[in-house]
Amino acid sequence: MTRTESVLVGVDGSAPSLHALDWAAAYALRVGWPLHIVCTYSLPSFTAASLDGGYAALDDSAIQEGARAVLEEARARAEGAGVRTTATVTTGDAAGVLVEMSREHALVVVGTRGRGGFTERRRGTGSSARPAHAHCPTVVVPYRAGGKDDEGGAQELPPVRDLRRIVVGVDGSPSAEIALRHAIRQARAWDAELVAVAGVPVGAGAGLLAWLPSSIDLEQVLADVTEGLNVIIDRHEAEHPGLTIKRIVLDGTGAELLTEFSTASDLIVVGSRGRGGFRGLLLGSTSQAVLHHSACPVMVVTKKCEDDEPAAKEG
Repeated sequence: MTRTESVLVGVDGSAPSLHALDWAAAYALRVGWPLHIVCTYSLPSFTAASLDGGYAALDDSAIQEGARAVLEEARARAEGAGVRTTATVTTGDAAGVLVEMSREHALVVVGTRGRGGFTERRRGTGSSARPAHAHCPTVVVPYRAGGKDDEGGAQELPPVRDLRRIVVGVDGSPSAEIALRHAIRQARAWDAELVAVAGVPVGAGAGLLAWLPSSIDLEQVLADVTEGLNVIIDRHEAEHPGLTIKRIVLDGTGAELLTEFSTASDLIVVGSRGRGGFRGLLLGSTSQAVLHHSACPVMVVTKKCEDDEPAAKEG
C-alpha cells in the first residue's frame, strides 16, 4: 500500500472533532499537502424490534445520511480555508478505521473524544485508539470546552496557533530517537523553536528512583543524563546545519514535565514507548499520560512511522 504526502483527519460533527479538523487543515496548508476527511459510524447488526424478543435488521440509511451531512460540512469548512480535500464515509470502529487508513497517509489528526456530535453511535473520532498502533505520526488535538457564549449558544472554536515552540521528550531509547527526528522535521517546516526535554524522577520520597539507596549520588545521575542528552542533540545538530535545539534536564517524570511544558508550547512530540535509554530512567510509556493532560496538541510517533514515510516540506 502506497503512502502519500497527505493528512488524514477523523470527524464526527462534535466541537472537538471540528477543532481537530481546523488544526489538520492549517497543517496541510502549511506543508502543501492535501487533506483527507473521514467520518466513520458503527451500527449494531440487530436491534430489539418488539416486546416478544424478536429482532430485526436495523436500517442505517438515516445514520448514513447524517454522516454524509457531517462530512460535507467538514469538507466545506476545510476548503473554505484553502485546503485541497477529499472525503470518505465508512462503517466500522473509528479507531480501527483510522489505524488502517494511516498506512496510506503521512499524518493522522484526531480530536479528544467528541460528545454531542452526530449520533451517539459514532463513539468519538478515535483519539482513545492508542496512537501507538498507527502507521504514521498521530496528532491528538485537545479541546477545552468553554461553556456558552453570551446568547446561550455553543462557544466558538478556539483559534489554531502556528507551531512556534515544539517540545520533544528524549530518553535515549529507539522510539525517542524517532520522535526527535520527527520533531526536527516539524521545527524546520514551521521555523519553530525546538526544545528537547529529559526527565529524571529524583525527587525525595517519590518517583522511579525512590527505591535507590541513599548513597546513590543523584546529582551524578542528573549529570550523566545531561551528558547523554548532549551527545544525542550534538549529533542531530551536526546533521542539520543551522539547527539549534535547546536542551533541558529536570527532576521529574517525563509525563509531568511534558505536561507542564505543554502550557507554553504549540506541539509536544513523544515516542510511543521509551525503554532501554539512559538506563531506563526516563520517559517510559508516557504518551498516554501526556495525551490525557496536555494543554497543546501531542504528536505520537512509533517505529512503524519510519517505514516508507514521505518527508515534509521544510520551509
